[in-house]
Amino acid sequence: MQKSALSRARKSFVVAAVSALALLTGACSGNDSSDVTPVAVSQEDLTQLPEASTFGTVTGAPTDPQAGAGATAGKVLHPSSDLVVYDAVGGKPIAKLPSIQMGSPTWVPVVGEQAEWAEVLLPTRPNASAGWVHVPDGAAETAQNDYAITVDRATFKLQILENGKATGSWTIGTGKPEHPTPAGRAYIIASIEETKNTYSPIVLPLSYHSDSLETFGGGPGTVGLHTWPNDSFVGKANSDGCIRVPQDALDQLVKLPLGTIVNIT
Repeated sequence: MQKSALSRARKSFVVAAVSALALLTGACSGNDSSDVTPVAVSQEDLTQLPEASTFGTVTGAPTDPQAGAGATAGKVLHPSSDLVVYDAVGGKPIAKLPSIQMGSPTWVPVVGEQAEWAEVLLPTRPNASAGWVHVPDGAAETAQNDYAITVDRATFKLQILENGKATGSWTIGTGKPEHPTPAGRAYIIASIEETKNTYSPIVLPLSYHSDSLETFGGGPGTVGLHTWPNDSFVGKANSDGCIRVPQDALDQLVKLPLGTIVNIT
């Protein structure tokens, strides 16, 4: 059984009360100070909604409004319990965001805010899906994440940024031409201690999925960050879509908070 490496992924969080959500600046998608009442969803209806996790597909979801903006630090959000995801402020329910996924607490980047609403990136198919959640006081925790990651597939370079400044850079491996690593603004969704596979002691699954494979080893085709038993991957496109990194890079990556954006170009 896989076990979460949660303690490695939460050290850099400064937890803030969600009641401050509408007062903090960030990627703002509206400046209306009034709140909009969400469409009511019964418990029965909630069970019928698709789960916004790496195993799910959410149809009708809006697209990341800043997909080309690059890797940025910013606010992240953790639901206290399942949250309904809407396609707009006061819009149609399209999914439910679980509080736990893959054995780790769900932390998602916040990319827009309006009163008690937050627009978040979703870890589902299709890639770059987003959605709005209503988060009155007590519905979620928020935290400031000062880290981001850039991955340049052309130069096989990965960088960790803290407040926009590089703190580490490594040569990596990416997906082969027939199974390319997908480009876009993904993020770390979990930290998994591997007990089934021997190629990496820890795997960091991302919110993005392979565009060419429906599954990796029986899973949902989730792209991840992990190391490899030897250095045959360095500077090469020879994986099935995952990003292979040196061990010293993985040692630093596992310290980053869940929800850290990984901008893949």
